[in-house]
Amino acid sequence: MTPSWLTVIRNTAPLIVSLPHTGTDLAHVEDDVVSPWLARKDCDWWIDRLYDFAADLGATVVHTAISRTVIDVNRDPSGASLYPGQTTTGLCPTESFDGEPLYKPGHEPSPSEIDRRRAVYFAPYHAALEAEIARLRAMHGKIVLYDCHSIRSVLPRLFEGTLPVFNLGTNDGRSADPVLVETVAALMAATGESHVVNGRFKGGWITRHHGQPANGVHALQMELSCRGYLREPAAPRHPGNWPVAYEPDFAAPIRRTLTGILESARDWAARV
Repeated sequence: MTPSWLTVIRNTAPLIVSLPHTGTDLAHVEDDVVSPWLARKDCDWWIDRLYDFAADLGATVVHTAISRTVIDVNRDPSGASLYPGQTTTGLCPTESFDGEPLYKPGHEPSPSEIDRRRAVYFAPYHAALEAEIARLRAMHGKIVLYDCHSIRSVLPRLFEGTLPVFNLGTNDGRSADPVLVETVAALMAATGESHVVNGRFKGGWITRHHGQPANGVHALQMELSCRGYLREPAAPRHPGNWPVAYEPDFAAPIRRTLTGILESARDWAARV
């Protein structure tokens, strides 16, 4: 039985859309965290709404409602850093992107609690991805796994300056065919917005683990700067200004580009 926090919308196009960081369900840790707002601060706000057209394109959509503060399903399950030497958050984060403690002193998840969360939340998410990959690979010669993310445009603790609007990650070219990557890169460039391939964000565990071009599975991570689809405030984040509301009209231009990207990825995979 699929757990209530895990949503899988099954379609038949050679495209899977993964939504690992839009969840706000704190899974009964509210009494352990400093505040529910802080525990949700680094959510990929409204990315599920931005991509809500994906199923209409024939994509299969896999989504977790569990907050990344509980467990981050886009991290190495062993706890090893995906970006050695750079500041990042872990499998069960204890700090926000800004370095603020997420848990009250003494309430941080213990090793046994991390093991429990890995079994209860991490494993089912990846089992769902694996099942959908296998189902679609039985129907198609190749498929695309597209992992959706966003992040604040300025985060000095994680990167210098202002992040490009579009940040495409392919594990330095190892998770997807170069032709697919070039196709998506051309669509990013055509917007006139800032963009990069394999810059600060090269793809997390989902991209690196499931992307296996030799086996017909091509994985892309798209990290969007929030300013591309939200009226992102310049001031430090606080409960009075974050998250901002999702405005469909403001998000419409980038949504059109993302629609073109998913259509192109789907059509590329469908070609024999």
